Amino acid sequence: MVLPPGHPGNLPRVNPARKFRAACYTIEGLNSFATVIYFNYLYFLFRNRFGFDNKQNLALAALIGLIYTFASWQAGKFAQRYGNFTALKLGFGVMSAGLVLGSQIGSVTGQIVVACVINVGMCFIWPVLEALVSEGTGAARAVGIYNITWAVNNALAYFVGGAIIEHFGYQSIFYVPLTFILAQLGMVFWIEKIHLNHVAPAAGNGLPPEPHRPSPEKARSFQRMAWLANPFAYIAINTLLAVMPGIAAQFHLSTSLAGFVCSLWCFARVLAFIGLWQWTRWHYRFRWMATAFALLILSFVAILSTPSLMLLLVAQVFFGLAIGLVYYSSLFYSMDASDTKSEHGGIHEAAIGIGNFVGPAVGAASLQFFPQYTHNGVMAVSVLLLGGFGGVVAIWKKGL
Repeated sequence: MVLPPGHPGNLPRVNPARKFRAACYTIEGLNSFATVIYFNYLYFLFRNRFGFDNKQNLALAALIGLIYTFASWQAGKFAQRYGNFTALKLGFGVMSAGLVLGSQIGSVTGQIVVACVINVGMCFIWPVLEALVSEGTGAARAVGIYNITWAVNNALAYFVGGAIIEHFGYQSIFYVPLTFILAQLGMVFWIEKIHLNHVAPAAGNGLPPEPHRPSPEKARSFQRMAWLANPFAYIAINTLLAVMPGIAAQFHLSTSLAGFVCSLWCFARVLAFIGLWQWTRWHYRFRWMATAFALLILSFVAILSTPSLMLLLVAQVFFGLAIGLVYYSSLFYSMDASDTKSEHGGIHEAAIGIGNFVGPAVGAASLQFFPQYTHNGVMAVSVLLLGGFGGVVAIWKKGL
């Protein structure tokens, strides 16, 4: 029997595995937007509502990072043992509860506790999403699309977040993410059915090794270098985020203008991810990692010490490009030829947590003990970054 054109039976069927992965990317994008609206603008909330200065915001960032380090590591193990979808439901449930509580609490102590609860919930999400999108496909393609998806939504959220707050007030940093989180929780139940009924578990990474993959010893060396470099990248990022309200005040920027101006590095990171996804010759090439790390240090110093708004913008472009390659390296080398993807995703996120903790902690400590030096926090973190660069070089030389 010949079916007429346009009949449902003649329409091409969507591959269940492709539908599943597209849904995972959608959840990832929504989660990136939601978490940026909350966590990036949390420091503006504490500065404007509770009078926090740079030192106090840095201390808050360090606390969040410390919790994230251990929670991510354990969350990756939890997902590997009890299942990815169980971990996702737990993570989104905890985040939802925290956001509801945060919208009702007015004390500074209560808001700190809420931030820690939401932070723990988030730890059960990112390692799992990294693992799910990598099932049955090559790490290079999966990680490329994954990075672009979260980075685009990250940049957009940072860009518009200030305007949302100015228009709707600081309660929006709870209600906007909560709406996104609840939508994601509903999608998790849907994709779980797709996965169980249509998507067969993949053995290994599902594809033969890429032709340019080096020996296992060299691959492990690059994995260790990336796992070391990425925390230092997040040392820079979270130091930057914690003092962004201060930078905005220095240039007399409103909250909405701060979102527009200070999100430029996020868009530069998106461009880096797109380029690195399409051009893969950087895989297992040390000079690319070394150049990115050096550029990261120089641009970080420029952003936090420049008196010029134009130089601030230029430095952000280079900062975003450098951050892009360092982060991409860590996730790619974590997923490439890995069978325990959720656990490795947890290690990757735990490494981020180390950076989230150490950078702000060093910055806060320097402002506490040497308050007379206005740029002392910048210099202390910069010295720390130089130490990380030396560690990466040492690992590379040892692996020669």
